[in-house]
Amino acid sequence: MLEELYIENLAVIEKACISFRNAFHVFTGETGAGKSILIHGIQAVLGQRVSKDWVRTGCERATVTALFTGLSDDVIDMLSEFSISCEERQITLTREIRADGGSIGRINGKTASVTALREIGMLLISIHGQHDNQILLSPEHHLHVLDDFGGDSSYLTAYQDTFRRLQLTARELGKCKRDEQERRQRALILQKQIQEIGALQPKHGEEDELENALIQAENAERILFSLGNAAGILHGENDDCVVEMLRNAMQQLSEIEDVFQGLDELSDRIKAVQIEIKDIAEDLQRHADNVILDEARAQKLRQRYHAISQVKKQFYCDFDGLIKMYEDAKKEISSMQHDSERIAELEAQKKALLADVTEKAKALSDYREETGRRFVERVSEELRFLDMPNVVLTVQQERGKLTIQGMDSVTFLISANKGELPKPISKIASGGELSRIMLALKSVIADRDSIPTLIFDEIDTGVSGKAAQKIGIKLREISRSRQVLCVTHLSQIAVMADTHYMIEKHTEDERTVTQVHLLDFEGRVQEIARIMGGENPSDLMLENARVELKRVAEN
Repeated sequence: MLEELYIENLAVIEKACISFRNAFHVFTGETGAGKSILIHGIQAVLGQRVSKDWVRTGCERATVTALFTGLSDDVIDMLSEFSISCEERQITLTREIRADGGSIGRINGKTASVTALREIGMLLISIHGQHDNQILLSPEHHLHVLDDFGGDSSYLTAYQDTFRRLQLTARELGKCKRDEQERRQRALILQKQIQEIGALQPKHGEEDELENALIQAENAERILFSLGNAAGILHGENDDCVVEMLRNAMQQLSEIEDVFQGLDELSDRIKAVQIEIKDIAEDLQRHADNVILDEARAQKLRQRYHAISQVKKQFYCDFDGLIKMYEDAKKEISSMQHDSERIAELEAQKKALLADVTEKAKALSDYREETGRRFVERVSEELRFLDMPNVVLTVQQERGKLTIQGMDSVTFLISANKGELPKPISKIASGGELSRIMLALKSVIADRDSIPTLIFDEIDTGVSGKAAQKIGIKLREISRSRQVLCVTHLSQIAVMADTHYMIEKHTEDERTVTQVHLLDFEGRVQEIARIMGGENPSDLMLENARVELKRVAEN
């Protein structure tokens, strides 16, 4: 339970330390005195959203610390998950709110994340304020309320386990089918590459050879003419060919060798040149003999060269890239595995899981139907006690498509007056009726969870008289098994409390200050009389308050 709450520099509360018991506590005070700030402080240590505007003007930070004792096993287990030690089954939660907008959470004095505060806080305190009536006004919340009341989560857990397996199987099946489709599309691309490139039967180095051959074929006549002329100039039948001229040169030298010594070496060199030129001439002639004047062959070479160029353009690569693409395509297509067997296996699994999850959805739906009957009975009983005897509550349950929550959609319908057909709560209930219906729900669900502390923030909105008295009795009844804190404006509720705090606002040194006072019996008499009749209550009001307090204390 919440044993102590310490607040410092939170809005108009400069300092406050409030102690609690395992009982029914009420907080009263004039409008604007700061009762909502108290709730904000508790929400802060529970990890809820905070605002820098909550920091008292002129202060660097606001601090809220809550001491919880008698922790449940669920809380102990969660603390263990967060690696937080816990002695004597008690912890302190702290939230510092800085004026610059930041905040720091602490558990037992050690820094902790807001998430840790929030998750642990959900097991410690349940706060019901006016905004929680949205649970009643929004049908999407009704299914969760019904399941919480049912208490047996095994049907939903079994269904959700199978539903998630079905989702995973469906996702894997979809992926396998997409992969198979992608493989087929890839195979078509590879087959086109193999077909188009394979038709050419390209060979390494072929392009250079082809290019040279084509050049020669297209210039065969020029080549033949030049080679023949060159060979003739070097070693022809004419007197002006190079070989003949060299022979003449040697003849001239031989005619003077008897009168001019030392020409032997030069004669040998000319002779060597003569032999070399003769060899060159023979090679030129041999090349000329190999040149073919064949237009048909040249046309074939052109066609081959053009075909290669077209395929290179088609696949955006050079000739060597074509060969590599062709070889890689053959390897890839031969290594491709098709998942037809896996797809068939997953199809069978999906079918079996769908049948299983449908059966579990029906079992869950049947359980909810039976739970709905018990829910209507219990809540109607509470509503009769809360002075709403003519309210008829109906749980409208419809079956539809499978979702993570089952196949059901649930809507709470009420008829507030005899003879009227049940309609959605949002279209009928007033503010006071919503408050009492919500209290009835809290009352019947409270036995289903282990949250030790319930806080009701102005649950008395829109009610008065006998209905308010019944609310007070119901809160007192709940407090016998849970710690209850309630912010109220009604004397009928305030007199039912075991402990009464008054929140009072006054001015000190030109600043507003809010203080929280624990009231004794006479203090309660004064405060309850004020709530009944306003400031300066009459003696009759004071006596009525005293009588009511004594009457409650005796019961």
